[in-house]
Amino acid sequence: METCLPVKVLAVSGGGLAPVGYVDVQPLVQQLTVANQPVSQGTITNLPYFRLQGGSNAVIIDPEVGDIGLACFASRDVSGVKNVKGESPPSSRRQYSLNDGFYIGGFLNQTPVQYIQFGQDGIKIYSPTKLTFEAPQILIDSPIIQVTGNFAQTGTKGQHSTFSGNIVTTGGDIRADSVSLKEHIHKDTQPGSGNSGKPVQ
Repeated sequence: METCLPVKVLAVSGGGLAPVGYVDVQPLVQQLTVANQPVSQGTITNLPYFRLQGGSNAVIIDPEVGDIGLACFASRDVSGVKNVKGESPPSSRRQYSLNDGFYIGGFLNQTPVQYIQFGQDGIKIYSPTKLTFEAPQILIDSPIIQVTGNFAQTGTKGQHSTFSGNIVTTGGDIRADSVSLKEHIHKDTQPGSGNSGKPVQ
């Protein structure tokens, strides 16, 4: 009669932007022979894994091969529930069986390299590659926004930028195409008198 077991993920099916998938796992608590010799348990296949989800809203963090988590086993046969994803009678009279497990991940695993961290000094979102935000509208409500790297606005979804208030640049210049704000000159309005000098202030 099984309750819960620590397990290691051996294979993952499904995942990504799709319905929740399944995992094959290896129980980490070995069995013992009558001579007290350890024996590995067999692979448990096709366990639905946990995803933090409410309705059509979800945090998608799929398990990966090598993850350690917990397999919990239902008190009755859940194969019918897994097939129809709804109310179903038990397909057999088995109870607390290894065949009726669910996988909950996130125990005894390695230090993450990509993460959302909640701390006393705020929230940190870190990726070693790229962060992508995609929505019809993104609102940032803050009195101070600092960008420590280069800033670029490109793409066909936005054709211009609008600012309310002053724009201050220190140690640099502002250009419209090839025209410099600091270095541009104007043609003199008097015939034959040449061009103006650069802006002085």
